[in-house]
Amino acid sequence: MMHLRVLSPPDRTDAVLDAVLGQIGATHVVALRGAAVQPAGDVVEADVTREAVDDVLGRLRELDVDRDGGITLEVIDTSLSDAADRAVEAAPGDPADAIIWDDLVARTGEESRLSISYQSFLTIACVLAAIGAITDSPVTVVGAMVLGPEFGPLAAIAVGLVLRRGDLIRRGAAALYVGFPVAMSVTAAATLAFTVTGLLDSRTLESLQQVEFIYEVGPFSFIVALLAGAAGMLAMTSAKSASLVGVFISVTTVPAAAFAAAALVEGNFTQAAGSALQLVVNLVGIVLAAALVLVGTRRFRGSRPMRRLRSG
Repeated sequence: MMHLRVLSPPDRTDAVLDAVLGQIGATHVVALRGAAVQPAGDVVEADVTREAVDDVLGRLRELDVDRDGGITLEVIDTSLSDAADRAVEAAPGDPADAIIWDDLVARTGEESRLSISYQSFLTIACVLAAIGAITDSPVTVVGAMVLGPEFGPLAAIAVGLVLRRGDLIRRGAAALYVGFPVAMSVTAAATLAFTVTGLLDSRTLESLQQVEFIYEVGPFSFIVALLAGAAGMLAMTSAKSASLVGVFISVTTVPAAAFAAAALVEGNFTQAAGSALQLVVNLVGIVLAAALVLVGTRRFRGSRPMRRLRSG
């Protein structure tokens, strides 16, 4: 379940209570008249099942409470209540399958920001992947996959396409368009430094066996990207974020970008081209599959995103 807190203008509090109490998945409803200070008004709190959250938020937005007051959601880790158990049983569907569109937009919007931390993680991941490729160490490459933060922008683009949200598409595209070239440039500089110091010989890249998957593009490259994108979006929409680790170690976006930069510096243009193609195939496949999952789950579960969803 999720804890809902609404800061409501006094003239709309009764309507807010009706919206909350009208949901079979809502319980533990509390109304505190005059408790809100900034913005001034009343406070309404309730515990709501995941299946009912999206509908409740839609009704509250129709009352403009999000503009003149405030709405916050928190995940409830433990709830010991017969009333809560009855609410979960009464709500149709399974809580794990419910899409909370506001939460999805907020998460993807936040994780796709072109921030210093995002760029730092992406750059470190690329350099680490290059080292793993150079040393023919798949373990190091997998570590770089887990470290890479690129799924956030890809998910934002997918959500933006489905919801027709240009701001999410632009934010995700900017994070990729700026983030990868910067990370690849640093990786190229690191590769050059490895060569100058004697840590890397150009012939090393010609005898790699364990990491050939990085630059060898085949039918399974696109299939894996599709499966990873679908799994990643399912993990985000079903609140099973732990599954995202499996997604991270399934795609070769970061390793492909890193190896393209390293191979280009070393003059291995065939491998560089193959890695660049691998990168494009994975990016396109992930976004396509993630968007299709959203479209499919929206139709199957009967949930619909509201037009006024915001990215936060």
